Amino acid sequence: MARGEGAEQYAASLLSVKPINTEIKAAKPKDRRNRLTVWSKLCYAIGGAPYQITGSALGFFLQIYLLDVAQLDPSHASVILFVGRAWDAITDPTVGFLVSRSRWTRIGRMMPWILLSTPFAVLTYFLIWYVPPFEQGKVVWYLIFYCLFQSMQTCFHVPYSALTMFISSDQKERDSATAYRMMVEVLGTVLGTAIQGQIVGGSSNCPDELTSSSNLTNINPSNVTLDETKQAYLIASGVICIIYVLCAAVLFVGVKEQKESGRKKTEPLSFGQGLWLVMSHGPYIKLVIGFLFTSLAFMLLEGNFALFITYALGHRKDYQNILLVIMLSGTLTIPWWQWFLTRFGKKTASYCGISWAIPFMILIVSIQSNLVISYLVSVAAGVSVAAAFLLPWSMLPDVVDDFKVNNPGIHGHEALFYSFYVFFIKFASGVSLGVSTLSLKFAGYVTGSCTQPEAVSLTLKVLVSPVPVVLIIVGLLILKTYPIDEERRQGNRKLLQEMLDSEADSESETSALGSSV
Repeated sequence: MARGEGAEQYAASLLSVKPINTEIKAAKPKDRRNRLTVWSKLCYAIGGAPYQITGSALGFFLQIYLLDVAQLDPSHASVILFVGRAWDAITDPTVGFLVSRSRWTRIGRMMPWILLSTPFAVLTYFLIWYVPPFEQGKVVWYLIFYCLFQSMQTCFHVPYSALTMFISSDQKERDSATAYRMMVEVLGTVLGTAIQGQIVGGSSNCPDELTSSSNLTNINPSNVTLDETKQAYLIASGVICIIYVLCAAVLFVGVKEQKESGRKKTEPLSFGQGLWLVMSHGPYIKLVIGFLFTSLAFMLLEGNFALFITYALGHRKDYQNILLVIMLSGTLTIPWWQWFLTRFGKKTASYCGISWAIPFMILIVSIQSNLVISYLVSVAAGVSVAAAFLLPWSMLPDVVDDFKVNNPGIHGHEALFYSFYVFFIKFASGVSLGVSTLSLKFAGYVTGSCTQPEAVSLTLKVLVSPVPVVLIIVGLLILKTYPIDEERRQGNRKLLQEMLDSEADSESETSALGSSV
């Protein structure tokens, strides 16, 4: 990569001697600079895996872990899940604000945040899955380490998300890199689900039968089995921690953060000014609110699906495999959705992809418990999960570009758009997890039991079908008002390229005048 930059400088020095046809010849090195290699795209994509690996493990398994392994009361588990997610949501705009004020270093502006947060994120993640040998302060233990991990993860993910705008100034290259990233991130959810599910999934002595009944039978696991389950969760978290560090190392080695040439950062903004900056941009608000509802639907499904499979469908021994099938299906369909959105547009892809899940959400709670049908529904649902992963992150750069076109004098605040988006999504996620866990408390959930009352089964069905379906419909109706269609997106792309070209030309003229003097 350094050799390529040297060649560009050498070519530029030759061109400065011959002013004739400078624009035509200089276009090639500029295009080469904006074009990303497959290796760079892969390294960038791998950097997104830790967030999804840990996120899928926590999303699918933390609730059932707190209830059945740590054996906390559902109300206490509800507090941990809500406060942890709410804290995580608050840290996103805070970190985004701090990142936007960060100075450029030798390794970039985003990369130091990613590198410094990694060891602390790994340590706190591991301690979340450790059951302390005391009962009195268990809730405080999980609350502290869950919040600390979310803070460290935010210091990694917000700069990583904003890095999209600094790997290339070409929109096509960014879209392509985003597709690579989404492919690896969905693969990351598969990996997180597989590692956590396959290691801890079999460590239970509960019978493989329908486990919700009106006549509650309390069959508690033995102490030996519970200890083995605790050990399995620790092993799974250790494996995930190793992968986290490796992915961060690959991102650092393989991706070069580009400094915006010809553009100066505007004066640092206060937190209130930054908030007003992003909230006053109409397309951003409509995009965020639309995906807020759809993301909330999938988060409700994710947070309660393991309990739903276990207690409502009775597939206790297969729940980890069903989750794995959903994620595998999503991974395999990411390239197809990338083709679809380039062929038919991102708005059309969002309507088709996200609404695809609705009939299968209805089907899974309408039929009698059947393992084969559960697997078939999981394959179909994975297709929609892929769209829900890809589209928000593919459309956010378009909003940032639209803001740049409408505000050409404001630069260097890209991280704010990403951090506030993640803030709303995570805060809503905290509310949904807290409310759903509290709903299980009111339904009569019994901690550590192999069977649950019929009211728990009914509550889980409501949480994974009617509520998400309504949220998806509301979200898609809001996305219908999103104004950036393909025509406007392509127009913004041309305008931005013209702005970059003019700035590069003026910079070249200034340097040429300086050298001649």
